[in-house]
Amino acid sequence: MKILVTGTAGFIGSYVVQRLLERGDEVVGLDNINDYYDINLKHGRLEKAGIKKDQLGWYKFVQSDKYPNYRFIQMNLEDKQALQMLFANEKFDRVCHLAAQAGVRYSIENPQAYIQSNIDGFLNILEACRWNTIEHLVYASSSSVYGLNGKVPFSEKDSIAHPVSLYAATKKSNELMAHAYSHLYNLPTTGLRFFTVYGPWGRPDMSPFLFADAILNNRSINVFNNGDMLRDFTYIDDITEGVIRCIDKVALSDKEWDAQIPDPSSSLAPYRLYNIGNSSPVKLMDFIQAIESACGKAAVKNYLPMQPGDVYQTNADTTALEQHISYKPAKNLYEGIKETVEWFKEYYKLV
Repeated sequence: MKILVTGTAGFIGSYVVQRLLERGDEVVGLDNINDYYDINLKHGRLEKAGIKKDQLGWYKFVQSDKYPNYRFIQMNLEDKQALQMLFANEKFDRVCHLAAQAGVRYSIENPQAYIQSNIDGFLNILEACRWNTIEHLVYASSSSVYGLNGKVPFSEKDSIAHPVSLYAATKKSNELMAHAYSHLYNLPTTGLRFFTVYGPWGRPDMSPFLFADAILNNRSINVFNNGDMLRDFTYIDDITEGVIRCIDKVALSDKEWDAQIPDPSSSLAPYRLYNIGNSSPVKLMDFIQAIESACGKAAVKNYLPMQPGDVYQTNADTTALEQHISYKPAKNLYEGIKETVEWFKEYYKLV
């Protein structure tokens, strides 16, 4: 297959591309390489797949020097004309859309960035898919959409009417926009609600990176809500396997869907939503203990109240994922943290 993967300088995107290339798919990667966090990390992810910038520090349409079936282009999703030209020229079979402005707390500081990337950019992706007969669009949603929902574990059948951050609201909007296009244009779409992804090459604004960095460099860590939080941490390899399987399984109409008791996770249109998480929430203090163990030293902790936009817990019901794609993430937390910290030490030359 020929697949467009957006967000390929990002954490999840870089892993998905690697897996697709290794199994023989032809891949075009796209990313704008913004400076939301350290762009050197993004460059490093691209270099792993043989993508190198030119002398001006720019990526035109770059051929990988490692994979003959991989090319990369630096582009903004907001550039509708350029995106339409890319789709028309390349004639993709399927699209895996992972590019987005991420971060719950940053959405409070810079809300406009989320509208531009997550709403305008996603609309451009939908339009390009619509006009270019794409077989299947798989896109990143987030566990953040569950917001104030106190019923656990979170199910795709639950209401997501009360988001607590603009980031979550944009992801909910993506799901609604995708359904409209599935309904109007028979475009198969699958949305994936990721639950706290971690692992080597992870984002530096996420807690595993922040905690390991502080502990190894003898700085204190901030522990929000006084440590009374739970997260459904999901290792990057588990996430990648789930994404690949969802790309392969084209969303279909749910013939048993009932408009009188509508299930939000499916439709008469070719539309699906899945949670991808471990379905085994971990106490924040246990998570910190796992990082301390991997670092070989204790953390100095600053206990702080809950931050705006945060939720008390995330807990994934992965029943639908197991039933429809025969997969359940299962990486042991201590093993995953150990591998993450080992990569961190090596990457930042702390060994």
